[in-house]
Amino acid sequence: MPTVLHQNGFRFYFWSNEGNEPAHIHVTKADGIAKYWLDPKIKCHSTKGFTAREIRQIEEIINENYVLLINEWNEK
Repeated sequence: MPTVLHQNGFRFYFWSNEGNEPAHIHVTKADGIAKYWLDPKIKCHSTKGFTAREIRQIEEIINENYVLLINEWNEK
């Protein structure tokens, strides 16, 4: 599971073989876990254990690093 980015204690990664799912990123920090679709638009698929503030931080980080994340997905 390649890690793409570490920021503010969050780890952003994807599994190298996720079948035919659309582009997405997994996020973990402590006891929290989330999955965000990247394409066709950024959208939360699921989240557990994150506060509302942490979710806003995650979404901000994804928006700021979208090009990196989608490029890494396409290269996997």
